[in-house]
Amino acid sequence: MDGDDMLLSPAGVDQLRQALLGAAYTSSGIAERLGPQATSAMARNDFRAALRATGERDPLDTLIRLFVCGQTEPEPAVRAALAPLPLADALAAGLVERVDSGLRQAIDLEPYGDSWWVLSDVPASARPGLPLPADHVLGIGGATTTLVGATIRRPVGSALDLGTGSGVQALHLAEHARSVTATDVSDRSLRFAATTAALNGHRWELLQGDLVSPVAGRRFDLVVSNPPFVVGPGTTTHSYRDSGRVGDGVAAELAAAAPGLLTEGGTMQYLANWLHVAGEDWGERVAGWFAGTGLDAWVIQREVADPMAYVDLWLADASEAADPHRAAAWLDWFDAQKVEAVGFGVVNLRRAGHTDPVVRIEDLRQVVQPPMGEQIAAWFDRQDWLRARDDDALLATRFRAVDGLRLRQEATMGDEGWAVDRQVLVQPHGLRWTEEVDPLVLALVGGANGQVALREQLAVLAIAHDVPAEDLADAAGPIIAHLVERGVLAPVAD
Repeated sequence: MDGDDMLLSPAGVDQLRQALLGAAYTSSGIAERLGPQATSAMARNDFRAALRATGERDPLDTLIRLFVCGQTEPEPAVRAALAPLPLADALAAGLVERVDSGLRQAIDLEPYGDSWWVLSDVPASARPGLPLPADHVLGIGGATTTLVGATIRRPVGSALDLGTGSGVQALHLAEHARSVTATDVSDRSLRFAATTAALNGHRWELLQGDLVSPVAGRRFDLVVSNPPFVVGPGTTTHSYRDSGRVGDGVAAELAAAAPGLLTEGGTMQYLANWLHVAGEDWGERVAGWFAGTGLDAWVIQREVADPMAYVDLWLADASEAADPHRAAAWLDWFDAQKVEAVGFGVVNLRRAGHTDPVVRIEDLRQVVQPPMGEQIAAWFDRQDWLRARDDDALLATRFRAVDGLRLRQEATMGDEGWAVDRQVLVQPHGLRWTEEVDPLVLALVGGANGQVALREQLAVLAIAHDVPAEDLADAAGPIIAHLVERGVLAPVAD
């Protein structure tokens, strides 16, 4: 990687890093300087307290005012804050730009975590009323952090970030992968990602091209992607948002490409939008993407938006909200396609080498205990455990109910007192699933204390409920598998 691949030369990147470290321009350094109240207010784009706390204009004050609060600062103060990086180099790289009263940020330089920085374009909120350019490079947003939290963080040999943008996902991959490859259709994004990598002491393989085309024929242990997933008629105005595919075609295309991208045992995780079409089951639509892939798939729907709210959100995101014709055309397309809503979530795929892959499509809009990646990894682990055991092995296993499991009951008052209508098991942590159960399953879970094998439990239940033990044992297999998959029951090791 040479200087032409980055916003700054290698020497300039080193000088910028010295300036940031010397000023303590880090998340913790900023929080210590501002205090908890100003830091909290700043997260809500209320910079008043932060500006009051940075009036001395030392290097850290100036960097906070410049890159966090979006203020125009005097040239001498900016020069001192960026030293030893020459101001001329910062101007040439587009880090800052001159305005009538001084210098302001031209790029977003955001402290991330305890010791990272991410470079991206200035967000729309900092330039109200100005439409974003087509090649705008996003910084750290809600979708970014969703994928960061959902990614399985286990050591891997090779990792791929499809559509890297400013390089946030690649930064995290570099923490647990021996090699990182990142792609993007935008050459401008790759320059930002290269600079982000170098500024944080990393070196990644960066390839330009659309989706998987730059890595055709190659396989990876882990693939992540925050692609341009916005659904619509296929119009392309912003590379960070629009894939050029009609509808939710980009998500289906990634699913089809996954088998050829993954090593045996490899995992792919990506964000997606999908259409809820009138007269169709959205889950069946999405499940169709994985037919014939041979991959285990777990799709988790996290949000659902109506078409009007969806269009308003993405037009405002790119400062296009003032264009009524753009909104009308988009909504007309939704109407023509009978789109009732748009779902958002995480697609998790694994190449496990089985002829009978597991495909689950679920709506989990309830609160999920972070990090979600650990919950997803555990789900795949449970699939492996279940596949390795036949019915006899299940019957010989001792199970225990998950710690803290709760029971909720709904009952109706009648002539003979309360009649229980519905019983629901609730997990207090993890994915916080809720599971409606009948009295027999409730008794089975209630007796799962890890002391006796399932076969013995079922024998006792058969007597108590006057059910043939053989019939109960035959029916128990799928029920136990379901409860294990959900994490309601866990096997006890011998």
